[in-house]
Amino acid sequence: MRDWLIHLRRGEYASLQTQIREALVSAILDRNLDQSEPIPSTRRMAKSLGVSRNTVVLAYQGLLDDGYLVARERSGYYVADKALADNAPNKRPVKPRPQQQSNVAWEKRLKHQPTALEIWVKPLDWQNLPYPFIYGQVDHNLFPLAEWRECNRQALGKKWLGAWTNDTWSADDPLLVEQIRRRILPRRGIMASDDEILVTLGAQNSLFILGELLVDGNTRVGMEEPGFPDVRHIFALHTNAITPIKVDDQGLTLSPDLDKVDLAFTTPSHQFPTTVTMPLERRMALLAKAREKDFIIIEDDYEFETNYVNEPCPALKSLDDDGRVIYVGSLSKTTFPGLRLGFMVGPKKLIAEARALRRLMVRHPPNNNQRTAALFLSLGHHDTLIRRLHKAYRERWEIMGKALDRHMPLSAHSPTFGGTAYWVRGPERIDSEVLQQEALKKGIFIEPMRLTFAAKNQPRNFFRLAFSSIADEKIEPGIKLLAETAKTLK
Repeated sequence: MRDWLIHLRRGEYASLQTQIREALVSAILDRNLDQSEPIPSTRRMAKSLGVSRNTVVLAYQGLLDDGYLVARERSGYYVADKALADNAPNKRPVKPRPQQQSNVAWEKRLKHQPTALEIWVKPLDWQNLPYPFIYGQVDHNLFPLAEWRECNRQALGKKWLGAWTNDTWSADDPLLVEQIRRRILPRRGIMASDDEILVTLGAQNSLFILGELLVDGNTRVGMEEPGFPDVRHIFALHTNAITPIKVDDQGLTLSPDLDKVDLAFTTPSHQFPTTVTMPLERRMALLAKAREKDFIIIEDDYEFETNYVNEPCPALKSLDDDGRVIYVGSLSKTTFPGLRLGFMVGPKKLIAEARALRRLMVRHPPNNNQRTAALFLSLGHHDTLIRRLHKAYRERWEIMGKALDRHMPLSAHSPTFGGTAYWVRGPERIDSEVLQQEALKKGIFIEPMRLTFAAKNQPRNFFRLAFSSIADEKIEPGIKLLAETAKTLK
């Protein structure tokens, strides 16, 4: 039986019977009652509301007479098909639900208002678009669904029942930590112990935790310009002292502005969003400056698994002899973004505090997801997926590069690292947000990059074209159509 709570107001102008009837009619018309389930019996409803059973019987009888309910022998009362058909949304006027009035001045009570921050908006139905040049999504045809399903089946089996049903408080899945330590980190040249690793709900969760632990109103933060806007927003919740540090064709520059920061954020392997890679010499110089000026570095090793062009450059963390680099990684970019699993690597003291803070926030990431990902790694499926992605992305990288040269010449430099997107600089006359709206009308999705700039006069002609989730044969036609659309803009 469905539990149903109705709040009756005794002494109101309407009788109790009328209030019961109105509440049920509203629930039926708003489709809040499932036709496959019976509504509460008259006896149960009367007991729940503290009224006589006759009051409920009369209300139900009226609804039966008016065709809102049907009675089934030995089963109960159900919503009538006719009631929903006669009151389909296109057959009855929509009566707006009265808004609850609040006497609380929330704008004075809220310490932060994240809704005031400009964020990217992406269509949830992007898969229905002919040309989805959308970043961060996966091509389902490349993902080993059968292998993931088998890992999930094993993870949920009786053998590991306690591993995923128990509340582990602040502990991580030991098998996943082992796989990160033995399989993921050595590829970046990083050696770490278990107590220097924390599993998080994606890289952004890691960055939020670090913002909470390391940044307050007196902290001076250096951010790449252009850079990841969500990270800038995270730091801005705690400090106004955010200094944009210019990016050149070798990544974060060693600007004199770095001398004044307490914390620097960088994406050296594959700079977000320009795609440039910081060479070894610049990395060593950045570490030397951090040591000299006594600041901490947060290294977001963005897309580190999608280097299919050159030999990988060692992570900043692997070159750090002074314990100044905090490493942030993600499993979502190579598996699927909905997984929401990432990790951070840092000194034991920092990781202990991050673990304690995470416990206050979410306790721990879902154990079933952790164990499934751990098995996916341990059984070699992740390595196989990486090789498959490298082959597919390499082909799309080349197709897109040739298409841009043909249809939008001199607009983009080919990423030397690889990755999954091109950083495109359109003509100065182009507003990429206007171009996005016009392109969307033709089934093309692109991502304007204005928000990656912190400067007051943000350039509006940059945008990103990603190829991780678009079929090879659609890349050139999409770019050709995009170029034609751009020519029509004044």
